[in-house]
Amino acid sequence: MQTRVLTGITTTGTPHLGNYVGAIRPAIEASRRNDVDAFFFMADYHALIKSGDAARIERSRLEIAASWLAAGLDPARVTFYRQSDIPEIPELTWFLTCIAAKGMLNRAHAYKAAVDRNTEAGEDADAGITAGLYMYPVLMAADILAFDAHKVPVGRDQIQHIEMARDLAQRFNHIHGREFFVLPEALIEEQVATLPGLDGRKMSKSYDNTIPLFAGGSKQLREAIMRIVTDSRLPGEPKDPDSCALFTIFRAFASELETAAFRQALLDGMGWGDAKQALYERIESDVAPMREHYEALMADPAGIELILQQGALKARAVATPKIAALRDALGLRSAAAATVPASQPKPASKLGKAPRFASFRDADGSFRFRLLSAEGEQLLLSIPFTDPKAAGLLQKRIRSLGAAGAALQLQPSGMFLELDGQPVASTPDYPDETSRDEALEQLREALDQLAAQD
Repeated sequence: MQTRVLTGITTTGTPHLGNYVGAIRPAIEASRRNDVDAFFFMADYHALIKSGDAARIERSRLEIAASWLAAGLDPARVTFYRQSDIPEIPELTWFLTCIAAKGMLNRAHAYKAAVDRNTEAGEDADAGITAGLYMYPVLMAADILAFDAHKVPVGRDQIQHIEMARDLAQRFNHIHGREFFVLPEALIEEQVATLPGLDGRKMSKSYDNTIPLFAGGSKQLREAIMRIVTDSRLPGEPKDPDSCALFTIFRAFASELETAAFRQALLDGMGWGDAKQALYERIESDVAPMREHYEALMADPAGIELILQQGALKARAVATPKIAALRDALGLRSAAAATVPASQPKPASKLGKAPRFASFRDADGSFRFRLLSAEGEQLLLSIPFTDPKAAGLLQKRIRSLGAAGAALQLQPSGMFLELDGQPVASTPDYPDETSRDEALEQLREALDQLAAQD
């Protein structure tokens, strides 16, 4: 079984070496594991909370997409999309807003910190605080819950948001009596590398001490490295690698053998100028091939757009049926479906009859199954499978849906069942809409009975 891991990237800046070592490189490496179903999204709705500069956000979306792709993110293997291309996310945000306790949101770290700053400055507690900042945790919960993410890599300062997402998921599940949402877990990367910046503090845009990953090319990379602050020890004097930002950055890119040689050279008195040149050459050997790919991507924004739109289709194949099930649970059904209200599960007859699956093999060797009513009438016929295990897994999923969780798409003379945005089973054709609607009611009852047995 794959673990779905979801990573968000806020689009408010240009990636730097610290982003690459601490987030981009390890996330891409993890996405290559066969047991990981990786979702990566650019959190451009979140960016609107932090920045009102439209040009900056637009440029950042392009640079960040190109950076991740150039660094090795494989859009065929992962789901890579923009948050703003998934309309189900703001819709789910509203569903969750309607059950979110104001007291919970009052306790959110970002909101509390903003209130504290206002209080210390003698301002009104909510001065300058937008509803966007206040509702940030609900939007983040929607990002996660729309895709049933199992794990969400976050820093320790973000753990509270994952806990809030769990609280909202549990509350919705409790209110509506079914497990609509997977409960996500925070994935804390204890060994994530943190690079020092030009001034020795953590490399961060907030400190204006970053070394660009791709922007400005090799010239700007070298110029930035040459500005790294060092002590006053002269060439020939031993340097302390363990208190040296140059060595920390070098180690993040080099092999153990290269790291040991650089460490010894510092102890032997290598001059700071030579050490910075060695650091530049080591980083450039890794970055140059990626930069070439990055520049080609930046020169073809239409190509990036195509990749992101294809990623959005993959993401919506998961989110659309999820939201359809939630809308149904909330009573936001289509008029056609609403004409036949969902009924309560009916118990099996005294003879022990109940809905059941009947598997069979087609003449061409493919495997299929039927869902039969307690009376033996065909309710659904599955699509064909080459692997009988795949057919069995689909049966198991259908058994757990219940009527509220089933995405049933009505046709003039019948209907079909969707899972993950794909049709997986269909009903027989019926002579008229009345017969079809009667069959819909019967199918809903059968799905509820199966779920009750599960």
